[in-house]
Amino acid sequence: MSAANSLGDREVWFLTGSQHLYGEETLRLVAAQSSQIAATLHAAHDVPVRVVHKPVLTDPESIRRVMLEASADDTVIGLIAWMHTFSPAKMWIAGLNALGKPLLHLHTQANVELPWADIDFAFMNLNQAAHGDREFGYILARLGVRHKTVVGHVSDPRVTSAVGTWARAAAGWAATRSLKLARFGDNMRYVAVTEGDKTEAEAVFGVQVNSWSVNDLVAAVDNASDADVDALVAEYEDAYDVAGELRGDGARHKSLREGAAIELGLRSFLERGGFGAFTTSFEDLGGLRQLPGLAVQRLMADGYGFGAEGDWKTAILVRAAKVMGAGLPGGASLMEDYTYDLTPGQERILGAHMLEVCPTLTTARPRLEVHPLGIGGRDDPVRLVFTADPGPGVVAALSDVRDRFRIVANTVQVVEPTAPLPNLPVGRAVWKPAPDFRTSAAAWLTAGAAHHTVMSTAIGIEAFEDYARMAGTELLIIDDTTTLRDVEQRITSNAAYYRLARGI
Repeated sequence: MSAANSLGDREVWFLTGSQHLYGEETLRLVAAQSSQIAATLHAAHDVPVRVVHKPVLTDPESIRRVMLEASADDTVIGLIAWMHTFSPAKMWIAGLNALGKPLLHLHTQANVELPWADIDFAFMNLNQAAHGDREFGYILARLGVRHKTVVGHVSDPRVTSAVGTWARAAAGWAATRSLKLARFGDNMRYVAVTEGDKTEAEAVFGVQVNSWSVNDLVAAVDNASDADVDALVAEYEDAYDVAGELRGDGARHKSLREGAAIELGLRSFLERGGFGAFTTSFEDLGGLRQLPGLAVQRLMADGYGFGAEGDWKTAILVRAAKVMGAGLPGGASLMEDYTYDLTPGQERILGAHMLEVCPTLTTARPRLEVHPLGIGGRDDPVRLVFTADPGPGVVAALSDVRDRFRIVANTVQVVEPTAPLPNLPVGRAVWKPAPDFRTSAAAWLTAGAAHHTVMSTAIGIEAFEDYARMAGTELLIIDDTTTLRDVEQRITSNAAYYRLARGI
């Protein structure tokens, strides 16, 4: 397995509901029109997956069968359902109860404008999605089926955008459900927020979180051949501005070769084990001669999820964000709120990590450097140094709050640093959080959100909303409309809701 993010081989099935009451001619028209709507979605530039039209569904058994087939097919990441005419909702109960994939209810119709002068009752029988979708909405609500509702004609870019965002979230959810995560070492000692219930994580998100000895990784690093190291070093010199001391005739070239060996060993270990995410800890480095920095950055750039200091929850969220943002401008990375500029009215956050910030956050050419780290007790590690591009983004954290998981997501605006950072040799980002620094920070702290996050500049808040809905996971959003009072009230009400929703 690789951690590739391509969505082009994933499918969403387009299901259309009707019934035999209307006769075969009407059903032929239903099939033709629903096929056209599916084709329009498939061709939309903002829908990144294949939209596959399925035969019109008119009875309980065919509905149940298609739901079972979709649930068993790993290429299928979700279903779109539309009731073209009137499909009695009791026909859908068995199928919906059997469905194991995300669902989007598309409330649309074949025509944009009504042909007022030509409308007869044959037209009304054929074009009654306004009627049929309400029946379907009722059964979804009654059965408590988690789903997204999108309303409007498929020619409307707002509709295709919403469908595309949902498809991206479904792809992220599918990636999470099949994710294997390797932890090298354990949690950083005494740290609370990176701990959590890994068994519950597998029950909720589907991810398998297990640990391996760091020295298993060391063995893979030691197996890296000189020829492979030579080739990877040449790749570095082609892709990055490599500091002179790291080049072939430089005094620190050995450090770069060691960094390359770590990447080769780590990549081979993950590929052999079918892992899509991993963690490391600077308190457990075994025989590694450097804390992995460059290797982690490049693996994240290739789509792997990562969490520092044993933080497997952030690694899950990074992997999901990588898949959800595949093919879009921008990127996703492990991030950490490090320090603040508290200039009144100009407050902003400087985020970074020791080494492991993903270069997909920048379109500039990173610089490859080596510097002391000050922790970990190993040789000076190599790393990519850059500043994230300005633009909109989301900072999100996944926390374990005893009886459930909670995602907290803050919309932000990434900005240029106020001044150069010549002495900060790491990947970094500077941002202004919504709605303002005081409210954002107070809401984040009140929610108990983690200090490790995923920063995404590729996907917006809607994708995280869709993902959390699919997971049935609590989501707290901090955006331009947020007040601290609202956050406190939501936390209180959510505590009661999620405890009741779990049952006894």
